[in-house]
Amino acid sequence: MVTMYAARIYRPVLPPLLSTVMLLMGVLPLKAQQQQWLFTLEHTQQLASRQPDSAYIVLKDLVVLAREKNDPLVEGICLQQIGQVFYNYSNFAQSVDHLLQAEKIFRSINELNRLATTLNYLGTVYYSNKQVALAGQQFAEALQINIERKDIKGQGLTYGNMGHWYEKKLLYDTAYQYQQKALGLYHQLSDSAGMAKIFENMGSILEDRARYDSARLCFEKALSINRQSNNSIAQIEILNNLGDVDRKTGHYREGLVLTRQALQLAAQTQSQYQLASACRDMARGFELLQQFDSAYIYNEQSRSLIEKIYAAANNQQIAFLETVFEVEKKNSELVSLTSQKRINVILAIAAALVVALLVVLGVVVISRQRLRIHNEKALNEQNKDIYEKSRELMQAELKNKQLEEEKLKTTLEVRSNELSAHTLHLVQKNQLLEELRSKLQEIVDDEKRDQKKQIRQLVQKISLNFSQDNYWDDFRAIFDQVHQTFFTNLKQHADNLTPAELRLVALLRMNLSSGDIATLLGISQDSLRVARYRLKKKLNLGEGESLTAFIQGL
Repeated sequence: MVTMYAARIYRPVLPPLLSTVMLLMGVLPLKAQQQQWLFTLEHTQQLASRQPDSAYIVLKDLVVLAREKNDPLVEGICLQQIGQVFYNYSNFAQSVDHLLQAEKIFRSINELNRLATTLNYLGTVYYSNKQVALAGQQFAEALQINIERKDIKGQGLTYGNMGHWYEKKLLYDTAYQYQQKALGLYHQLSDSAGMAKIFENMGSILEDRARYDSARLCFEKALSINRQSNNSIAQIEILNNLGDVDRKTGHYREGLVLTRQALQLAAQTQSQYQLASACRDMARGFELLQQFDSAYIYNEQSRSLIEKIYAAANNQQIAFLETVFEVEKKNSELVSLTSQKRINVILAIAAALVVALLVVLGVVVISRQRLRIHNEKALNEQNKDIYEKSRELMQAELKNKQLEEEKLKTTLEVRSNELSAHTLHLVQKNQLLEELRSKLQEIVDDEKRDQKKQIRQLVQKISLNFSQDNYWDDFRAIFDQVHQTFFTNLKQHADNLTPAELRLVALLRMNLSSGDIATLLGISQDSLRVARYRLKKKLNLGEGESLTAFIQGL
């Protein structure tokens, strides 16, 4: 609610606002409350230009109410207006702080229109505080939002701000382009006030670039629009600008005429600041005409007016700071009192909770102790059953492994016997074939030529049988079953062995004699020695290394 301090000082202004704020204390429904708040905020925005301290009081109370009623929209608008009030008093730190809070709220509720407006305010504050880079960031984001929302008026405002920003950076061409964009948008909206302001901005840029004729044309357009809308304050500023252009171009008397018009308008509107500015320009004009007495008189009038303006501004700022101090003091006291009450309530509740918790804790401890003893007994019995079952399972697994090992051992013995029998069979068969070949060779060597051709064919068939015997395939299959990893280990030393060399290695692994090996392979002892030598080379064995020992070790 509005403080009694403010109500006592600003009695003529506050009654309608005070009655409005009192309605916000819970009498109206939520939707109607928000509409009433927004209506009040329209009045505070107008009040801020005349009595910012009164507006500040109302806005601070509305912030508290909006937070209590959980209305972020109203809270954000209040913070935005408070930021503007602080900006009007050149308190840039407080202004930025409140505007940033408002920006955060508008982002959270996706209130893009007010977010863009707040960003424009922030950019203006940063610009005034000579934080040019930060100002540009705010203007750029505001422009992007206005473009996405197709808000032509918002775009025009932001284009004008960005024109000022580029002018501050002395990029006059870019600044002028942005002012032209803003002018086009205001013309599209038929916004005469906006067009007048943009013409004035463009005139200032052209004046800075010493393009005085073009600057005068822009100022005259702005003056014409403001005369149509009867905006006296704006007319004073533009008349002063036109007087500056005349003085810079050497038209001192023409400049005095324009400045005198500004002086008369300032006197009519009782605008002290504009009156001081006009007196200063009059003094400058008379000085250029070397009429120093008149220049001195107007200069003294300007100085006197400026002193009064600064004195009034200081008094107003002091009053505002006193108001801010009283409001903050009151809020601090309220917060402290509320906190103390809350602390007392919390302490009482905490004490009751502690007593109740102690009782419950005692009951829980006793119950848990009983439950723990019961659970431990049940757990011990369960662990005992698990141990017995695990032991029986391990014994069964061990017995199964023993049976599997015995079965595997038996299988290997059978396979080994089959391999030996198969080998013996091959030896006997080859021996028989060798005897037959020898006898047939004797017959071939005999002089009986009639049987010679047929017997030679038998000898060739028997010789072919040595190399194409199907028993070797069976032999290889049984050998792989008995010696499962032998050929795999062999490939790690030599992977380019021929089938004949693989047979030789298998027979050496079985530890057969050289005679038996030669008989099985169907070759002579000399050929066997040559085959052993070549095999030794392929296995990269040295002269002193034993081929048989190496193969037995695989």
